[in-house]
Amino acid sequence: MIDLLLPATGETLHMVGLATLFTVLAGLPLGVLLGYGPAAVRPVLGAVVNVGRSVPFVILMIAVIPFTRALLGTSIGTAAAVVPLTVGAIPFFARLVEGALHDVDPGLTEAGHAFGATRVQIVARILLPEALPALVRGLTVTAVALVGYSAMAGVIGGGGLGYLAIRYGYQRFETDVMLATVAVLVALVQLVQFAGDRLARGLDRR
Repeated sequence: MIDLLLPATGETLHMVGLATLFTVLAGLPLGVLLGYGPAAVRPVLGAVVNVGRSVPFVILMIAVIPFTRALLGTSIGTAAAVVPLTVGAIPFFARLVEGALHDVDPGLTEAGHAFGATRVQIVARILLPEALPALVRGLTVTAVALVGYSAMAGVIGGGGLGYLAIRYGYQRFETDVMLATVAVLVALVQLVQFAGDRLARGLDRR
């Protein structure tokens, strides 16, 4: 059992870690543009993000297979699973970023405007630092969702705990493997949530 669980857990952590990193790199600026970008751009980006969030992840995995294959040369494996995980998480995280920035006290942005700060300066020096605890909480929610998405990636041969559960727990009717896989996924979610909550509380200056 351990020989099966350890490699699968490592693959899941690899997928979730990379997908979280790429989600932050793309989702953070997208969320900023959604909330404080040019007025002509915000509705277009909002519509694109809404489309991305409305597609169920199982369908999204299948829909991006040609893009994944063109990008990596394969649509199977842990590395290939990172692509749909990232594509699915970016619009989700972007909306959380937008909400976190809008929750910042408007008086702070008004003070920035009064001192002649540009829009970029207000975002970089006021909004992002003040919203940091909320951004960490949003990232925690996103990472937890990615753990669940990574399990679904096993359906298309993405590897990890999801693939282990399907291959042994479902196809071979090995209930003990299925239960062990669920237990590890629950533990991962608890660990991510605990770490994110602790970090957010440490950054909260209120």
